[in-house]
Amino acid sequence: MNRMTKPWTGYAEPGPLQQSAKAAERDRYVPISDYAIIGDSRSIALVSRGGSIDWWCLPRFDGDPVLAKLIDSEHGGSFEITPADVIETIRTYIPDTPVLITRHRTATGAVCVTDFMPALSEEQKRTHPIPFRCIVRRIRCEEGTVRLRIALRVRPAYGRRGARMKRLRPDAWAIEPVRGIMHLMTPVEVQVTGDVLGTDVELEAGDRIDLAVGFSEEAPADLPVLRLTDTIQKMTIEFWQNWAGMCTYDGRYRDAVVRSALTLKLMTYAPSGAIVAAPTTSLPEWIGGPRNWDYRLCWLRDAGFTIRALMRIGYRREAHAFAHWLLHTTRLTHPRLQVLYTLFGEERVEERLLDWLDGYRGSKPVRIGNAAAQQFQLDVYGEVADALALYHRTGGTFDSDALYLVRGIADVIARRWNEPDFGIWEARAGVRQHVHSKVMAWVGLQRCIELAHTEPALQMLHRYSGVRDEIFRWVMEHGYNAANNTFTATPGHDLDAALLVIPLVDFLPANDPRVIGTVEAIQRRLARGELVYRYLMDDGLPGREGAFVICSFWLVEALARMQRADEATELFERLLTRCNDVGLLSEEIDPESGELLGNFPQAFSHIGLINAALTLGEITGASVSPAAGQVR
Repeated sequence: MNRMTKPWTGYAEPGPLQQSAKAAERDRYVPISDYAIIGDSRSIALVSRGGSIDWWCLPRFDGDPVLAKLIDSEHGGSFEITPADVIETIRTYIPDTPVLITRHRTATGAVCVTDFMPALSEEQKRTHPIPFRCIVRRIRCEEGTVRLRIALRVRPAYGRRGARMKRLRPDAWAIEPVRGIMHLMTPVEVQVTGDVLGTDVELEAGDRIDLAVGFSEEAPADLPVLRLTDTIQKMTIEFWQNWAGMCTYDGRYRDAVVRSALTLKLMTYAPSGAIVAAPTTSLPEWIGGPRNWDYRLCWLRDAGFTIRALMRIGYRREAHAFAHWLLHTTRLTHPRLQVLYTLFGEERVEERLLDWLDGYRGSKPVRIGNAAAQQFQLDVYGEVADALALYHRTGGTFDSDALYLVRGIADVIARRWNEPDFGIWEARAGVRQHVHSKVMAWVGLQRCIELAHTEPALQMLHRYSGVRDEIFRWVMEHGYNAANNTFTATPGHDLDAALLVIPLVDFLPANDPRVIGTVEAIQRRLARGELVYRYLMDDGLPGREGAFVICSFWLVEALARMQRADEATELFERLLTRCNDVGLLSEEIDPESGELLGNFPQAFSHIGLINAALTLGEITGASVSPAAGQVR
């Protein structure tokens, strides 16, 4: 039995940051790098270093963020377990899991908080019922005495409404109205103050408190059972460690690769196999800027890179599940491919502005949905064809609908390859003749023709060999600037870091002088050390942005394939230091301050990390997955 906790008053905010009004304003929002994630492959919560859960969408990744302090510190909800007088905080994940351990040392003692969402097998769920969604928070005082605040504030409808708290029994509270049924289970006495349910307590060494917030879409709802928390945590750890143990990569960067793989798994919506670009919306690409997008959606562009990354480290089932989602989704709009879809492959993705929200550190507008869904982006057809060819190459089979899709992709590329498009970066400055898009159109036809060699129903696609060669000639004639010895973003103009993929998709070999010239030009003009900006061109929006993380990993891969392995390794290891303290990456990084920017964590960034680590292993001969060299 735990000893009773002692109530106290006079709570002081943790840490010494109370020096000026400017510091107080800044500290309303913590740095993006201060967040870790917990999840269950259906939803993800962001946990700050200070102990506050500031983001959680229900019932799934793209649902209502009932905890949204991340994008509005005044109106967004949160779930705080916040020690007073903190001197030092150290946090880590239990190895090969997303179970988060945070240790706070205070002026008077030390406390450990363990955060996780239960992850059980279907059989285990039948014998150990858990809520539809659940966050478990376990507090243990390790030495001395520690004062802390426990406070739950739920704000549904993107922060527009408060919630009512109703006591069901001494240890159970119902929270209404949430779109579903929400409960807080707590062994300590809590009170309602306004729209906050909480208390201030003092713990002594050996004291323990377990709390859980459960959510179900409909009644009857399973309540968290706190007496089973030890068992549920043990099962969750085993679930994730068993999954991580299937990773076939055993090279020198295994910890970073496994952490990235776990991050991708957490961002995979288990019921459909879809992978969201990120679990957040509107985290800015520059503080105070307008490039704030909703990434809680699934981009087809990610498909080829994701499937390649997962296959290379042994996760064939996950890679093929994503391919199956892709095949199902694209049938809905075939032969037209949308840039992005919802978790269930729905095509309707309306972009809306939520003008009542402050935005992260005042970065407006806050958006939900994404208007890029309606853009024509030629490169997507190539990336989908590349993903399907890889799926087929690794044992995937095509039914008649899939074969029909491949034929449709080839037809669209052949008919529309010479049209301008919005390009990979989804700029809102209008359509252009993007060289990268033409490269990927070539990739698309090349992969479709490859499939025609083994699929009799695709034999007619050989007729597009001439179009494929015409695209190649166009790129070499219009996309290459001989005077500067570099490929350009559009004919004769600017640079685009997306061109780093030219040797990665086998458009040209890495030792081709034109590839070398392009890589070196990008290093000179777009790179700041190991960090690489996306482009030098007008994207239709004011202000700046950070360096784009996956471009930095593309540079590593390109250099490795150019046999500049020492340089590639140095850049890669410097990029690893850009991860936060628990190994997570955002979309962008400010090279000057090192601040993480953009939605977090970013699937594209972790996909880039995995692929770069594997490519380095292949080039240097370091230990890698046995299958890595077979997946290109």
